[in-house]
Amino acid sequence: MRYIEFGSSPQRVSVIGAGSMRIAGMDEQTADTFMKTALDAGINFFDHADIYGGGKSEEVLGRILAKEPSLREKIFIQSKCGIRQGFFDFSETYILSAVDGILSRLQTDHLDSLLLHRPDALMEPEQVASAFDKLYKAGKVRNFGVSNMNPMQMELLKTKVTYPLVCNQVQMSVAHTPMLDAGFNVNMNIDPSINRDGSVLEYCRIHDMVIQTWSPLQVGYFTGTFLNNENFADLNRELRALADEYGVGADTIAYAWLLRYPGRMQVITGTTSPEHLRSAAEAGDISLTREEWYALYRAAGNRLP
Repeated sequence: MRYIEFGSSPQRVSVIGAGSMRIAGMDEQTADTFMKTALDAGINFFDHADIYGGGKSEEVLGRILAKEPSLREKIFIQSKCGIRQGFFDFSETYILSAVDGILSRLQTDHLDSLLLHRPDALMEPEQVASAFDKLYKAGKVRNFGVSNMNPMQMELLKTKVTYPLVCNQVQMSVAHTPMLDAGFNVNMNIDPSINRDGSVLEYCRIHDMVIQTWSPLQVGYFTGTFLNNENFADLNRELRALADEYGVGADTIAYAWLLRYPGRMQVITGTTSPEHLRSAAEAGDISLTREEWYALYRAAGNRLP
């Protein structure tokens, strides 16, 4: 497993993070197995959000920490806030109350990282800055970041927010590459040349932000996985060939493809399966060659100019 620095945290975090969106319904034993499997595989990063399971995903982890308090110092907990029923809310009042709710459900006194969950068009940077300042000074949040934001939205935040934005969580997989496509097709009159995100990957690299990828095995916005998908026969053939070469699963290669991008990369998994968690962790020890990386990109149906 590889580990990277994350903001001001003295704790280095695993390049594979355990996404907790689907753990809301777990019983105590299953949840304990999920967490211990991740830790045994070298995964120390757990990603949450206050909307996951209506808060129940955080409660599941909270019950584990209440039972074994010593685990808290071994793990890095990130959560997100800002999505409400039918709208987004980055007001100071809501951010502060949301974090208090998150901490209560997690049964911890601090978050290692807090992300603003998707952009709020009515965002007032002054209010976000005030909320962040109060949370940091109270010791409730140690690092701040965003999710699904483009460069100008982050620049707007920075006009008032003084704490570094240390990461941006965005959707990316070998079968979902709009953030890469435009860079290959500059000044071409074709659909892949359209820059839909303001060069967010390059922006994050320039500012040394962690790029967290969600839905790393998905085709689109929760439309299913590309693994064993007949619509991605060439991609699966290439994944299996590399999996055989490296002695791992095809899913491991798909994660390794994301980690090969030369930014400060972190993959957030969505699996609750211990077996698949272990497969994901193996990607942290694989570095694909340039040729292998491009072969997978092309096999996903992309053409290079």
